[in-house]
Amino acid sequence: MGTAPAPVHATVEEALAGLPEHRRELFAIRLDRWWADLYAGLAAAYGDAVAAGLGERVARLAAAAYRDRDPELLRLDAARTLEPDWFQAPGMLGYAAYADRFAGDLAGVGERIPYLRELGVTYLHLMPLLRPREGENDGGYAVADYRAVRDDLGDVEGLRELATRLRRSGISLVLDLVLNHVAREHAWAAAARAGDPRYRAYFHVFPDRELPDRYEETLPEVFPDFAPGSFTWDEELQGWVWTTFNSWQWDVDWSNPDVFCEYADIVLFLANLGVEVLRLDAIAFLWKRLGTDCQNQPEVHALTQALRAMVRIACPAVAFKAEAIVGPADLVHYLGRGVHYGKVSDLAYHNGLMVHVWSMLASRDARLAAHALRALPPIPASTSWVTYLRCHDDIGWAVDDGDAAAVGVSGHQHRAYLSDWYSGAFPGSDARGLVFQHNPATGDRRISGTAASLAGLEAARERGEAGVVDLALGRLWVAYAIVLGWGGLPVVWMGDEIALANDPAWAEEEGHGDDNRWVHRPRMPWRTAYQRHNPDAVEGRAFAGLTRLARVRRSLPHLHASVPAEVLELSDPGVLPVLRRHPEGPMLGLYNVTPDWRSWPMARLHELGFVHPLDAISGSPIHESDGSVWLAPYAGWWVVGR
Repeated sequence: MGTAPAPVHATVEEALAGLPEHRRELFAIRLDRWWADLYAGLAAAYGDAVAAGLGERVARLAAAAYRDRDPELLRLDAARTLEPDWFQAPGMLGYAAYADRFAGDLAGVGERIPYLRELGVTYLHLMPLLRPREGENDGGYAVADYRAVRDDLGDVEGLRELATRLRRSGISLVLDLVLNHVAREHAWAAAARAGDPRYRAYFHVFPDRELPDRYEETLPEVFPDFAPGSFTWDEELQGWVWTTFNSWQWDVDWSNPDVFCEYADIVLFLANLGVEVLRLDAIAFLWKRLGTDCQNQPEVHALTQALRAMVRIACPAVAFKAEAIVGPADLVHYLGRGVHYGKVSDLAYHNGLMVHVWSMLASRDARLAAHALRALPPIPASTSWVTYLRCHDDIGWAVDDGDAAAVGVSGHQHRAYLSDWYSGAFPGSDARGLVFQHNPATGDRRISGTAASLAGLEAARERGEAGVVDLALGRLWVAYAIVLGWGGLPVVWMGDEIALANDPAWAEEEGHGDDNRWVHRPRMPWRTAYQRHNPDAVEGRAFAGLTRLARVRRSLPHLHASVPAEVLELSDPGVLPVLRRHPEGPMLGLYNVTPDWRSWPMARLHELGFVHPLDAISGSPIHESDGSVWLAPYAGWWVVGR
């Protein structure tokens, strides 16, 4: 189906009555341009019989949001339409934080904009700030009201004001949209418990254990320690409700078209507040199918395509980021494969890169990482990876058994080694991570901890040995050199820029004691942050290193996200080579992941077209010694030609 049918145009014309002709015409053009994607996504999920009427409902919602959109946001829509690759540019640098732990509240975040600009931030992800349930709320991911802000942070108008201040400072606001579940206290769930059949149909509810038991046969447990199983009996509901994550987080039923419309309206509401990127939380879990693990089902991508098409019609300045921490074979589908190529999320987390950076630093060997990263299929040129070293969550060792076997390693044993290394249990490790969610049945042991503490810097500072501190800072620096040098959109987790260590008091706050991920979610110590300008302080050295990487990155067109990262064959197992072939010339990232000097053949640089190679980070020429160039311990080079 091509352009939108006449009845749909008639519906939106009615919704747009009173707008100037040029605005009504622009909406009509967008509607025709994206109708096919909208309809196809809806039809793939709900069937043709439902898709036509549902598409008209969604178009009406889009028209109402477009009608009410702020003039400044309409201008941003126009700018982004002319620059659709804005989030792929080398000048993009992300920062992620909890608003309260970073600056107290939303107004406080606004006051810290100069700090963000000093770091070079252009993309600010504030962790869940929509109103959650009281008490335990999974760090804010148990949302009780999508249209309200946490009372301690401010209100919706304060959020709109912050988005405006950020935008005028060149920073895009990123917020979480939890798609898979709502809090038990959400109005939909409350109505379902009160007996309203409309809202009961918003959830997966079963009268007995027959179907839940059949589903459980193939469902993995996400939180086996404190939320075993995927179903919870609710006495008020008089049924078993699907609860993938916690008993008080009810999975919504996306097979119900009314649920799609509810979330479409929420997306438009947030977009009109000035949110520029929506992180689609737990997106992999949206569609349930008996006999599967109920993740990564085809309908997930169809639904995302439909939502994205709606956004392109109403508010094209907005981008989608998929929070899909899944296996490599499934990951690229969130950026588009096959019929969904380039039509789903604009951004997705490169979980594999994050895992393999830590793997390389622990093993001092790049062979497994090179094989695994090389095996990832290419992504659409219009999309981008989000690259990162740490986030708010634990680290799960997503090392594929096949990748491990290809380089002569046992996947199970390597995952166990990484857990031992980063929890400090392995002899010689200085890491200070904490084991999170040990699953004896699978041997899975995820890890919590700040980047600095996992890199051994916390232990090194306690020992007071300058050389050991230097090596730990080197590990942290080369890790971020890989993250910023991969391409895509790199995101820094709050505190990494000043090498912040684990929070020793993480368990003392109410509700945190059973979740050690709070160890790497400390409050920003602003007195310590003032040391970022002290070149002799660890904080100053870390800040200077990261800001230099960001500054150099902005100058290199090779790091535009549309340019693929190509992992070359290794010449030394301790050096990861990543080539980017840009029309202006090649760029080669060389990263020494060991504490020793390592070499790279000068002849290979010449073969790749580097006549007079230069390290763009330091600005220094690269010199040959006996046919090789030598990288210092934990050195990272972005090699360009002259």
